[in-house]
Formats: sequence, C-alpha cells, structure tokens
Amino acid sequence: MDLKRGRTTDGGGAAPAAERGADRGRASRRRGSRLEDAILHAAWDVLVEHGYTGFTYEAVAARAGTSRAVLYRRWPQRENLLLATLTKFWQPIAVPDSGSLRGDAIGFLRNANADRAPAVTIMGVQLADYFRDTGTSFGELRETLGPPGRPTAFETIVTRAVERGELPDTPRSPRVVNLPFDLLRHDMLTTMRAVPDASIVEIVDEVWLPLLAAPGTLPGGHGGHGGQGGQGGQGGHGRAGSPDGARRASPPSARSGR
Repeated sequence: MDLKRGRTTDGGGAAPAAERGADRGRASRRRGSRLEDAILHAAWDVLVEHGYTGFTYEAVAARAGTSRAVLYRRWPQRENLLLATLTKFWQPIAVPDSGSLRGDAIGFLRNANADRAPAVTIMGVQLADYFRDTGTSFGELRETLGPPGRPTAFETIVTRAVERGELPDTPRSPRVVNLPFDLLRHDMLTTMRAVPDASIVEIVDEVWLPLLAAPGTLPGGHGGHGGQGGQGGQGGHGRAGSPDGARRASPPSARSGR
C-alpha cells in the first residue's frame, strides 16, 4: 500500500474507515513469515524514500497495511526494525575464485560495484542521521549485519593467495587487507555513483598489490605498466624484494597510515 494513500485527501489524519477495514483484512490474511516479509519490504521502501528520520513505526505500518502493535511485538525498538530490514536486503557479495590474487580482488570489487553501488549511495545519505544518533560508522554497521566471526571478502582472498603461494604467510593489518573495499566504498560515497572500472583496476594495481608486495602479482606481470614478464624494468613496478619494488611499495604504506 502506498504511504500517501494511507491518509485522507481532505487533510484528515486518519485513513477512511473502508480503507482501514481493507488494511485489517489484508493483515488478517497474512501470518508468520509472509507478514514479516511484507513488513520488511515496506520498511525498506520507507527507508529509501524518507531516510532514517522518516523511518517510523507509523510510516512502516501504513506502508505494510498493518498496525504499529504488530511491529512492536516483533521489533520493540526502532533500531531492531532497522537492522532487520538492512539484514534482509544487505546480502553477501559473491567472492570469485579465479585462481589469482589480482583476479579475485578485481572480480570482487566489480561484483561489489554492481551490487552495492545503489544501496551504498542511498544508505550513505539516508542513514546519516542514524550514524550521528548512535555514534557508529558505516563500517561498524557492516560488521553488525555480517555473520559473527565470518572473515571479510578480502581476508578470504588473501588467505587463498597464501595457500597458493602467491603471498608469504606473514601477519597483515586488517586495514591493509581490507583497503580495496574501503577505497571503493569511499569513491561510491564521494561521487554518489558506481565507480568506473578503470578506478577499480587502479585500486588493485596501483595501491593494494604494491602495498602487499606480492611477487608475480604486480600489474607489470600482466602486460600492464611494467617491463617484460613482470620484471621491474623500465617504467614498471618491480617484484617484491627488488630495490625498485621496495621504493614503490613505500608511498601506499605511508598513505594507509593517515
């Protein structure tokens, strides 16, 4: 039911009796998961259209064609309803298994760009009041929505690379490991649109791989920026352990500390 149709057109605050009766009839025919699904879909629509400020029990109940009491029984606090709504619509992004660190990283960022760009840009604006009121951040919300103890996508990607021998098995800061997705999200929120594919490749090739200093994974080895066969030749990124590779790995590391 459209939220605007839940009110009278003559300025009155309540819906017509016939429409209220129809709403009760619709609600009475829905039970359990079917009713909950309808409520969460309505809640998502309200959040997208009106933001956290307009995300009220009254608005969601009107959109779902049910009563506030039904919502209160399931979600006693507004934050409970918000998190249930986001959990339903914030589905995990597929992590590719291409057989290479670079391929997995670029593939995942492309998947995230396609799946998350609309939601991230909407949520970045519509949840601004929520973040301010709760003193939390987008990253903390993402952790709350994910299954407890589940590794992030880039933790999975790096673990696979270590198992394949592409990376040494050494401790790495979570900030470094998850940097590509953080940069992608930053670009989404800054521009309020999907990130160009060239920027995705740049995040991986120019920032993350040199920061990891992964042997054989720098873009020169793929015929990109470097010399023949991925060697640290003229104008290219050197392999990890070479003087050129060490020099080029330093600036991203310095930037990540800011």
